[in-house]
Amino acid sequence: MRGSSKLVSTGATLRFSTINTTTACYSNAQLDDYQSLSRQQFLWQPPLSLTVRARFSHPTGQLKGTAGFGFWNDPFIMTDWRRPALPRVIWFFYSSPPSNMKLDLTTPGYGWKAATLDAIRWPFFALLPTAPLAIPLMKIESLYRWCWPLGQRAINVSERLVTESMTDWHTYTIEWREKTARFIVDGLTVLDCLTAPRGPLGLVVWLDNQYMVATPWGQFEHGLLETSGEQWMEISQLEIRSKE
Repeated sequence: MRGSSKLVSTGATLRFSTINTTTACYSNAQLDDYQSLSRQQFLWQPPLSLTVRARFSHPTGQLKGTAGFGFWNDPFIMTDWRRPALPRVIWFFYSSPPSNMKLDLTTPGYGWKAATLDAIRWPFFALLPTAPLAIPLMKIESLYRWCWPLGQRAINVSERLVTESMTDWHTYTIEWREKTARFIVDGLTVLDCLTAPRGPLGLVVWLDNQYMVATPWGQFEHGLLETSGEQWMEISQLEIRSKE
């Protein structure tokens, strides 16, 4: 736990809370399984499924910060002193404004989403030398819509908004396979894609008070949000199964 946060077991549930956060202190209620491990030692590889039953204290837009559950490579040194890396993720992910991670052409840069991303791929490195020219051009709407799908494919991004109410209990499932990924909410598929990241990755479940801006047209920003009172994510089930 960091800052003004707590992780509380009620017996039947696990509640991740932040309370009266400020812009001066990072507050993060988190559960993960990769503390002190190198990325090569992270535990999870496809094929597997993750099932989480969860609800939140506030609806989309009113919950402030970021939250979610799934697998990633902890690229930003959030939990340990390993080297920074490009991101590799498969998860249900929430971010509130002013976050704007506009990585999917047709999906908003914030909200409650099913998402994949894998920037550690040769297509991304092949496109990297064009970035100084391409980034300014992305500010022109027509060029952005024409050029960005190539960048999106290079970093294996797929995203879909989850429209179910965050404040109600729902069962969320990620089916992570070698080359495909499927995201399911209450038995209904919300995203079926061919952009599964490679492993190994680490499990992460969290709620914090940060925001991030990262856009194809060169906006990059990171900061902390002030909240009044308590906000939380509550988990009543977390299960990982091998899908051999």
